[in-house]
Amino acid sequence: MTSKSLGNPFDGKTRLNHTTGCRCEICTGHSENPQGLTDYEQGALFEKQIEAQETQAHNHTSQKPVPSVNAPTFDSSDDMMDRAVESAIVRGMFGHSDESRRRFIKMVGGGTLAAALGTIIPLDKVKAAVKDSIGPLEKKKLNVGFVPITCATPIIMAQPMGFYAKYGLDVDVIKTAGWAVARDKSLNGEYDASHMLSPMPLAMSMGAGSIASPYIMPAIENINGQAIVLANKHKDKRDPKQWKGFKFGVPFEYSMHNFLLRYYVAEFGLDPDLDIQIRVVPPPEMVANLRAGNLDGYLSPDPFNQRAVYEKIGFLHLLTKDIWEGHPCCAFACSQKFATEMPNTYAALFKSIVDATQFSAKAENRVEIAKAISPKNYLNQPEIVVKQVLTGRYVDGLQNKILNVPDRIDFDPFPWHSMAVWILTQMKRWGYVEGDIDYKGIAEKVYVAADTAQVMRDLGYTPPTKTYKKHTIMGKEFDYNKPEEYINSFAIKKTPS
Repeated sequence: MTSKSLGNPFDGKTRLNHTTGCRCEICTGHSENPQGLTDYEQGALFEKQIEAQETQAHNHTSQKPVPSVNAPTFDSSDDMMDRAVESAIVRGMFGHSDESRRRFIKMVGGGTLAAALGTIIPLDKVKAAVKDSIGPLEKKKLNVGFVPITCATPIIMAQPMGFYAKYGLDVDVIKTAGWAVARDKSLNGEYDASHMLSPMPLAMSMGAGSIASPYIMPAIENINGQAIVLANKHKDKRDPKQWKGFKFGVPFEYSMHNFLLRYYVAEFGLDPDLDIQIRVVPPPEMVANLRAGNLDGYLSPDPFNQRAVYEKIGFLHLLTKDIWEGHPCCAFACSQKFATEMPNTYAALFKSIVDATQFSAKAENRVEIAKAISPKNYLNQPEIVVKQVLTGRYVDGLQNKILNVPDRIDFDPFPWHSMAVWILTQMKRWGYVEGDIDYKGIAEKVYVAADTAQVMRDLGYTPPTKTYKKHTIMGKEFDYNKPEEYINSFAIKKTPS
């Protein structure tokens, strides 16, 4: 088994650098990706190179391949990997200057360098760790569920725009009618992972609304991105105090939509359980129910808010970012079992989602993304509707002008523990859970912020340096250290039975 790019790094006569025209897997990868390769991509290409070498070594033809000039030979892929580790460490010591490395070795000798290096770096442990870290994917073909809304943008666009394939995965993104179905298909193992609402993994782990099953949420998909829509006949009822008796739709009980709508109307003196009706309606059915008069309004994900304006049957009363700037909404989640039993596959999927989320966060990519996710097999929406949501240049059905709100929806993968604590306070405030709650314990177990931070760093992004922060919702500060005090500060809440 040979590879001319993996010469002995302790030999001053050996050149380690790749020359112009080198067609090894890694050089080819770099030439095809001028923006650079991630650590994972380089590892995958290296594995591919090893696989090719092994195929060559086991080719029992009468003609043996002729090694390249000065190409070292290896008895196994493990030996080749060991050499790669040694080469990377030595080259790093010399700032990847091969001339400096060769000059130094000619002065002091390769044996001296090797001995000195061995006293400061446990090479055997490093080699073992590297081999473990780029193990093969346990499963490449995955089913990932999504509900067709713009909040799922990273999960959806990662398929047509190649983010899953980039990390060696073949992912079927499966359109799902609503979150009860997404939850149940996740629990019974039909989905390996799924687009979920950020309260769902908390509820599922606690057994609220379903059997208790340990779930984790590695990444938030979007922040902001929702709105309160009212039917056009209510343009004269902009004061929520006028909404008594209204029927509102939300996509799921364990959703930010439900909790934000409840919070909003309660701040205007309405009891959401007594003064209005809140019905669970799958997002794709929101517009039809508004048109039919079954709903007076809804707090829903886009593009169904903008679609109501497009269809001229509703208007945007309020963007949810005006209730809580930067609030979480949807998320990428999976079972603890999947993450534990398939760590390499989980890591690859996790990285693809974080990478896609960061790509989605850049305003210059939004038009391209709108085009990619609008077709029938994804959102099945007019591209102009999706573009208005993602770019923040839209009409609201009230004013005769184009509004410009670039952060109408945004994308940030970091799962703040303080956000989870706020969600838990609302679950208790409205009677979805009762009794004593270990707010921080549950938040930190389900929202795996430390893992997210590490993946962000691995991909070259900068994560926050902390996992808790204070949030302001409709002018009122939420202190994550005092969740019970926060709940008790509200006059309107569910009375424990």
